[in-house]
Amino acid sequence: MRYIFHCDLNNFYASVECNENPSLRGKPVAVCGSEEDRHGIVLAKNYIAKNYGIKTGDTIWQAKQKCPGIVCVTANHSLYLKYSRLVRQTYYDYTDRIEPFGIDEAWLDMTGSVKNFSEAENLASELRKRVREELGVTISVGVSFCKVFAKLGSDYKKPDATTIITPENFKEIVWPLPASDLLYVGRATAEKLQKLNIKTIGELANFDADLLHYHLGKVGTMLQTFARGEQVEEVRRFCEHSEIKSVGNSLTYYKDVVSREDISALFMLLAESVIARMKSYGFVRARNISISITDNNLQTFSKMMKMNPVCGTANALAGYAIQLFDKCFTYSSKIRALGIHVSDFCEGEQVSFYEPQTARQKQENIENAVEKLRGRFGRNSVQRAIMLTDEKLKNISIIDDHVVTPSFKEHPDNYSAVSPI
Repeated sequence: MRYIFHCDLNNFYASVECNENPSLRGKPVAVCGSEEDRHGIVLAKNYIAKNYGIKTGDTIWQAKQKCPGIVCVTANHSLYLKYSRLVRQTYYDYTDRIEPFGIDEAWLDMTGSVKNFSEAENLASELRKRVREELGVTISVGVSFCKVFAKLGSDYKKPDATTIITPENFKEIVWPLPASDLLYVGRATAEKLQKLNIKTIGELANFDADLLHYHLGKVGTMLQTFARGEQVEEVRRFCEHSEIKSVGNSLTYYKDVVSREDISALFMLLAESVIARMKSYGFVRARNISISITDNNLQTFSKMMKMNPVCGTANALAGYAIQLFDKCFTYSSKIRALGIHVSDFCEGEQVSFYEPQTARQKQENIENAVEKLRGRFGRNSVQRAIMLTDEKLKNISIIDDHVVTPSFKEHPDNYSAVSPI
C-alpha cells in the first residue's frame, strides 16, 4: 500500500499578499495583472472576494462591479516563488520523493513515513500546522493510495483541511463527484463525456471500456483507469533539470495585434526567449512546438505540431510558429496575447548524407554568437531589425518573466493535433 499526499496551497497568491500585508486581512482581495500592460485580469482571489462571485479570469472592472470595495493587488511572482520554495523545503523534512504540480501544488510519497491511514492523517495535520504557523499560509491535503485520488482529496475540503480516500471508501467519496473534477478532464473532454451521458466519476468508471475507447481513444482508457483507482504511476523525485519537459513563454501585448508584421515581431521575440532558455538548461534542439493565441474576447486556444527538421534556433522557431499560426487562425478577431512552447528535446537528429547542413549550422553559429554578446552587454544590446518597428517592443525583455512547464502539468485538452509542416 502506498500513502500519497497531495498538498495544495489555498488561494496561494492572495494568501501570500495578505500574509505580507496584514492590513489586507478581512478584506476582499484580488491579485491581478498590470492594467497598464493589459494584463488586467484577476489571477487569484481570497475567499471573501470569492463570496462576491469574483472568478479567476474576470477583468478588473468586472471584479469592481461585483465588489466595489475589493482591493486589487498587482501580482508579485518572485514573492510567490519564494513562498513556494519555502513550503517545498518544509515538505523535504518528511520525504525526498516530491513531485511539484505547478507553483502551489505537489505530490508527496509518504509510504516510508507512515504505516496506515490513521498515521497518515496525523502526519497531514502536522504538516498543515507547520505550514500555517511557520509560513503564514495554509494548505489542504488529500491522502490516498494513488496520485489522482490524493489530488481529488485536496480539492474535496478547503481551506486548511485533510481528506482521506482509501481503497475502502473511495467509491463513496469519489464516484459521486462530477467527471469534470477528475485530473485531466478539461472542458473538451467533459463535453465528450456528457454526450456519452457520463456525468460522474462513478459512471465513467463503470462505462463500457471498448465504447469509451472508441469515442475518446487512449485518453478515455487512461481516465477510466483513474476513475477506478487503478493508477500506478509513482511520485517522481523533484530534480529541476530532469523535470523540465517543456519550455515556453507568452506575452500579452499593450495593444491589439492586427497586422502580420506585429505578429511576426512578437513571435520572434518569444522565440528568442524560448531558445535562449532552452539552451540555458542544456537542451540543444526540440521536436515539438505549440502556440497559444488569446483574442480580445479573452478566448484562448492552442495548437501543436512536430517540427521537421528539429529546431535549435530562434529564427527557425519563429518560422514554425508563424506557419502554425497561419494554419489555425483566420484573423476573425484581434489578438491580445501569443505564446510559444517547445518540448521533446533532443541533441540532434538523423539526417540524410546528402542533405546540406551548412545554412542551418551557420544560423546556429550566428545566434550563439549573439547570445554571448547579450550575456556580456545586456539582453537588448543586439536586436533584430523587426524589433525596431515598435518602440515598446524593442525595450521588452520577456526572458525575465518566463514560464517553464513540466510535462505532467500538461493536459489532453490543451492541444489539437496539426500535421507536421
